[in-house]
Amino acid sequence: MTQAMRWFGASDPVKLSEIRQAGAAQVVSALHAIPNGAVWPVEAIREHKHRIEAAGLYWTVVESVPVHDAIKTRSAGWDECIEAYCRTLTNLAACGIKVVTYNFMPVLDWTRTDLGWELPDGARALRFELEAAAVYDIHILARPRAERDYPAAMIDSAARRFEAMDTAAQDALERTIIAGLPGSEDGFTRDRFRDALALYGDLGADGLRASHIAFLEAVCPHAEALGIRLVVHPDDPPFPLFGLPRVVSTEADVANLFDEVPSPANGLCFCAGSFGARADNDLPGMIDRLGSRIGFLHLRSVQREGNGAFHEAEHLGGDAGMASIVGAIHALQQREGRSIPMRPDHGHQMLDDLEKVTLPGYSLLGRMRGLAELRGLERGIAYARQHQPAFAQV
Repeated sequence: MTQAMRWFGASDPVKLSEIRQAGAAQVVSALHAIPNGAVWPVEAIREHKHRIEAAGLYWTVVESVPVHDAIKTRSAGWDECIEAYCRTLTNLAACGIKVVTYNFMPVLDWTRTDLGWELPDGARALRFELEAAAVYDIHILARPRAERDYPAAMIDSAARRFEAMDTAAQDALERTIIAGLPGSEDGFTRDRFRDALALYGDLGADGLRASHIAFLEAVCPHAEALGIRLVVHPDDPPFPLFGLPRVVSTEADVANLFDEVPSPANGLCFCAGSFGARADNDLPGMIDRLGSRIGFLHLRSVQREGNGAFHEAEHLGGDAGMASIVGAIHALQQREGRSIPMRPDHGHQMLDDLEKVTLPGYSLLGRMRGLAELRGLERGIAYARQHQPAFAQV
């Protein structure tokens, strides 16, 4: 795998020199200051790339170019947004970018309900708890008919939990859910969040899937001509939230996209943590079956807790089965003769980083630990398969 780390630009507390020292060869980055839907100027892309290269790293994977709500809802301004997206791809290709990540999650990007959940060893992890989401949805946001989306027992427990919360706790939960996490397309106030939800109205899962296919049909021919692969990041969490559909959550969802839009520019960012939050996703099998479409890897593991809750585990722990995942990736790379860009995702906040201001999920030391573990795991698998043929099928 080609080892990378995500970098959020000049405002990132983690320096490019630290990423290089962690052992990464490249960074995965984006121009986060440019508004959603606007064209990325080629001069700004070149300046960003020059800064990365001056630090001894390189940049070939963008994460992400956001997809405007007008595209997801196929509403007024759709044509202009598609044109702007294609112009951005043209400018990225001119600067040597080969892979462009995007997601098709409506309104909210990745979502958590606790950004500093303390682990037994004192480190802190990101956590999602469906009951906490229900507290916000039913009692703080007061979304109409929100109760229909939760089991009866959870509605009761959410009500008790809300009654025990003071105003500060309610405000903290709201900020965590809607203020915008690193890499998210936008942050919201409560009123703006309600307005954004209303944009999707009765679109539903079928409508969102149709919009996704229309987007790919419009953009993939241009990307293919440029030599760019678009890779979709799966839903995080991989199930509906706040009445919004999620349509890139399972292998069937992704396979349907590839069937509908067979262009080689239509690819996948395989996120082991997002797919792994569902027990019904066979992660190594997905890598084997979807492998030719995978253009980028997010390697992390979650620990499923039941009742719609999970937290970020150690990269080699949790429920992902990382040894099997990396084994499948190694086999895919050997089969296709390529090295796939990979970054360790969502590290724990630990050691000195506990005393620093860090971006949730993107502190340096937890990701450096994950990168080192994943590097060692891959090299061990490669060595075993080369020198001990009995391991070839492991």
